[in-house]
Amino acid sequence: MAKPVPYRYRVLVLLCSLTTLTYLDRICISLVGVRIKSDLGLSNEQFGWALASFALAYALFEIPSGILGDRIGPRAVFLRIVIGWSLFTMLTGVATGILSLVIIRFLFGVGESGTYPNSLIVISRWFPVRETGRSLLWLGMGSQIGSAIAPLIIIPLAVSFGWRVPFYVNGVIGILWVLACFLWFRNFPSEMKNISAGELQLIEASRRYNRDQHLISLKYILNNRNLWALMLLYFCCQAMNYFFVAWMPLYLQEGRHFSENQMKTITSTLFIAGIAGFLGGGYAGDFFVRRMGLRVGRRMVGMLGMGVCAALVLLAGLLNRNSWSAGCLVAANGFFSFGIMVCYAVCADIGRNNAGTVTGAMNFSGQMGAFCLAIFFGKMADATHNFNYPILVLSFTLIAGTLLWLLIDPSKQLNLPR
Repeated sequence: MAKPVPYRYRVLVLLCSLTTLTYLDRICISLVGVRIKSDLGLSNEQFGWALASFALAYALFEIPSGILGDRIGPRAVFLRIVIGWSLFTMLTGVATGILSLVIIRFLFGVGESGTYPNSLIVISRWFPVRETGRSLLWLGMGSQIGSAIAPLIIIPLAVSFGWRVPFYVNGVIGILWVLACFLWFRNFPSEMKNISAGELQLIEASRRYNRDQHLISLKYILNNRNLWALMLLYFCCQAMNYFFVAWMPLYLQEGRHFSENQMKTITSTLFIAGIAGFLGGGYAGDFFVRRMGLRVGRRMVGMLGMGVCAALVLLAGLLNRNSWSAGCLVAANGFFSFGIMVCYAVCADIGRNNAGTVTGAMNFSGQMGAFCLAIFFGKMADATHNFNYPILVLSFTLIAGTLLWLLIDPSKQLNLPR
């Protein structure tokens, strides 16, 4: 008889579906961005503020959501997150102008904040240390799966029924996920019905989470130099990621003059490359850590992924041929995905029981990078009438982030203050 799938892998499916939904919702506005701008009469700068309002709210509430998950458990926070974002996703479809769009997207960011910190809490509680890289792989892949399938769902709906309908559909999908999480998921393996004694013992003997470790205050955590380097690194990384998620479809249509249908194909391909990158990065991360140790192994994956991504983005901004530029960006996201999730592995490495708070601090900084990119990209594109100039600035930002890996030591865990 076939052995049943271990419970922790079923939990991983739940996490992967969660991040799939976050990006299905998050990229929706950029895929119909040209239609929204035309219907509501928005400039690139105004549309940038709509994108930035989400990132700002996400940043402001990321740390509180991580702290809350460390204290009450991720299950309740997940329910709050998905109910909130589903509501405000649907309300995006009733926006009538720039003011209502900015307010709704800000509240959408509030609702979605805390997804990744609480997912890291689940991984620290549900998975042995040796499976950290592989579990983060599937967590990250969810974002690329959601982004890859979004053009295939969102654009046909927008073409057939208008740009507002995709937001209603996404909201309904989120509510269905809430029901599944409420009925099945629990905070700890020991609380889950029918989990085998062998699997429970395996998890509890070698996971990052330690019941005897106390929670550390945010003030103490923010005095850690290791974490500050990680936060600055992630500021640069999320600026890059927000281009792929928020500005890429408009860049392809208005900056490189691709049709909406061509943009759909390129955007979907870009995130399929991201899936391949996550697969490679997840297994490479565990392999290099085993061979070279925690510090060198984590750095190698992070610097390789970010460094090659920066070079490809720089090349994309310099090339005149549109097809070659698009190809560079597709490959760039593959390498970005290869290196990005190792940042979350470092949060689990140094945070342990405080993984949610540490990840929240890192993601706060990252979303501030996204906020700055959202405003800067639109303003610079309008001011210069050229979409390639902000691309070039973005590549140098990512180069700076790559070099910050030299200041990060994942082997130095947060210690309890005496």
